[in-house]
Amino acid sequence: MSNRPVYLKLRDRIAAAILEGRYAEGDMLPSVRAFAAEQGANPLTVAKAYQQFQADGLVRVQRGIGMFVVRGAAERLRQAERADFIQREWPEIRARLDRLGIAPEDLLESS
Repeated sequence: MSNRPVYLKLRDRIAAAILEGRYAEGDMLPSVRAFAAEQGANPLTVAKAYQQFQADGLVRVQRGIGMFVVRGAAERLRQAERADFIQREWPEIRARLDRLGIAPEDLLESS
């Protein structure tokens, strides 16, 4: 994951905040400048991450005011993240579990 572009890493942080409820439906996201300062990122990079949310229909823009999380954004993100996990991450995790001789149920017992 470390080789992912910075704007995607920032997008992941915002997505996590939406999924965790830190930005609920109808909430305004921080301004590009504020989020860039908070993350130590270039404002243009943050703007690119925000544009991705807009293109995905997860935020709406009110000109001169800001970006707001749309209704259903968290559920849509959750579904997309689940699908991505199952398709891209789980096969690698499963293969590593197999190499180490760990059954998934062993993980459940240890927690």
